[in-house]
Amino acid sequence: MRLTDNGTVAASRLVLADGLETDDGFAFVPVRPLFLAVGDRVELTGPRPVVVRADGARRPLDGDWETRCRGGVRRRW
Repeated sequence: MRLTDNGTVAASRLVLADGLETDDGFAFVPVRPLFLAVGDRVELTGPRPVVVRADGARRPLDGDWETRCRGGVRRRW
């Protein structure tokens, strides 16, 4: 799943995400795959993403940031 410039994306259908990529070559890989329901949002509000559920509940994600460059080469931080 790719994040927008402001780091927020709203799910328009049920989504299973095993990674969140940004346009500037970074990716957040959660510890376990993430289900996003309709209306859920992912926000970058600090050192790690937060899932904001449709009812307003906030859930920080556990995982690691990686850099991605040149055809999918990954380097862990």
